[in-house]
Formats: sequence, C-alpha cells, structure tokens
Amino acid sequence: MQAATDVQVVPYAIGMTDRFRGITVREGVLLSGPRGWGEFCPFPEYDDVVASRWLATAVEACTVGWPDPVREAIPVNCIVPAVSPERAAELVLASGCATAKVKVADRPDSLAEDVARVEAVRSALGPDGAIRVDANTRWDADQAVRALRHLIRAAGELEYAEQPCRTVEELAEVRRRVDVRIAADESIRQAADPTRVPLAEAADVAVIKCTPLGGVRRALEVAESTGLPCVVSSALETSIGLAAQVALAAALPELPFACGLGTVSLFVEDVVRPDDSLRPERGFIRVPASPPVPDPAALASVAMTDRARRDWWRARLARAVEGLPDPAGAPSAWRSA
Repeated sequence: MQAATDVQVVPYAIGMTDRFRGITVREGVLLSGPRGWGEFCPFPEYDDVVASRWLATAVEACTVGWPDPVREAIPVNCIVPAVSPERAAELVLASGCATAKVKVADRPDSLAEDVARVEAVRSALGPDGAIRVDANTRWDADQAVRALRHLIRAAGELEYAEQPCRTVEELAEVRRRVDVRIAADESIRQAADPTRVPLAEAADVAVIKCTPLGGVRRALEVAESTGLPCVVSSALETSIGLAAQVALAAALPELPFACGLGTVSLFVEDVVRPDDSLRPERGFIRVPASPPVPDPAALASVAMTDRARRDWWRARLARAVEGLPDPAGAPSAWRSA
C-alpha cells in the first residue's frame, strides 16, 4: 500500500458528461493521511451532521484502511441519467454492462420521457439485460404504482425499482400493489439509525452506500442488519472515494446483484492515472491490489480555481472534523488547511 507522506487537502471541481442529480460540476475535497487517500464530497445541501458521516469514511480510508476482500471483481450496472432516448442508448452500448440503472421521475410529468428512455435502454441492452429504475423518492404511492406499471411494460421486466417513495410505509404499499422488487436506498442511509429500519415488508433489496454511512465497516454492519440482499452503490465520487465503495462490495459475504459503481464514467476526467481509474471493463470493476492514489497531473487539472468555493469547502471540512465522534482521529492538518 502506498501511503501519503504529507498530509494534503485538495478541493476539486470536475465537469460531468451529462447533467446528473441536477449538477454539471462535481465538487469535493481529496484528503491524505498516514495510510493513503480519502475523499470528502457531501452534496452542498447536506447539513454538517450528515457531512461528518461522509468525512468518517475518508478518515477510515486515510488512517486504518479496509477489511480484506473476498472477491477480485465486482459486477456493475451502467448508469443512465435523465437524458434523451438516443443518449441513453449510447451510454448503455458504450458501457459494456449487462445491467442498466435508469434515472426516472427527474421532474414532474416526466413519465412519457421516462418510458421512452427505458424503451431505448431495453433496445440497447437486448432481451437478456437487466433494467432497474431509480426515482429517488419523487413519487407518492399512487404515482409510483401508476408509473411502475408503465415502466414495467416498457422494460419487459424490471429487476427492481429503487426508492420510488419517501417513507417505508409507502414502499410497503407499492410492494403490495405492483409485481416488482422494491429496493430501499434513502430509507436506509437517511435514517437516524440505519441498523433499525423496518424493511421486512417494505423492500426486497438494500442499497448500501458506505460513503454516507460512515465507512466500510459501518456499512457492513448496516448491510447485515437489513437481512436483505445488498447492492453497493456510489455516492458520485472520483476513483479515490469510489475505492471505499469497491472495498465494501469486495468484502460483503454475498453479492447477488450488479452494483451501482460505474459512475466515474459520468466525469469528464478522473484524479488518478488512466490505468488506476475505477471504470468498469466489460461490466466489471477489478478490486485494486492497493487503494488508488491521485496522479499529480490529474490533480493539477481538476484543482478548484474559484477561491470562494475553495474557502467554502475548507470551512465545511473543518466543521465536519469537529462533528466526528472522535475528532482526534482525523489528521490535525485537515482543520486548518
């Protein structure tokens, strides 16, 4: 394992190939510590309490590392943002993946566009590919039932529908009314105690993201507590942060579904050398022998140039350090960088 010899704090700004989650530029901070590199990139709308959980994942990566893997490669899905049918087909064909996750419900009254996007994905994948849709809590139960019936017809078959509604109770209702697996994401990671979410009647699949849960070890505890098959999914990180998600997927005892880890392809550029980038090849991401480290030339290319944004991220980092359960566990230089 290559260690980071000097503590560094590097705010970055990376353009995206397509608008995703309402943004065209991904911002965050790369951090080094005694065991290597981590990433701090909570979305701007998240409060300091949530941001501290994201930082805990970076602390784990930089100071203690991750559990040993039990597999060498992770099957992944390609990600299809809320784009045109033509662009959706292009992304699927370029990915080499046999599974596609399609974003839907990006805005009100988008169902016709969602159906066309799913139809294009089915055409590009062929009859044997798996399609899953993600609504990010945008529907109520009745809207979800109506939309999913249309989307199932468009896809021929859906592998699952991810977080169609906000509450666990609504998920349970949709699960009773529509013949499709339901996957829980926000219901798990946004819970006050993710190990105590009552999912038995509400979901068939648990989507686990270690970055917002506080690290690989914490995410393994959450995954076990759900009692459900798990899919590991990205929080839209560079290869530095994504490595923690890959470590989680590599450490899970079972991995029955493709994981949502193909998101580096959404970035115009990465922060590591091309050979180290955690981009899927033929539908799989290899588990790296050691955590990736930034490439100096790539860091220079993505370094945040807007001074106000740099100051904003450094101040946010300092607050997140103070919000850690054990602030002393983070390198002291992170507070004043």
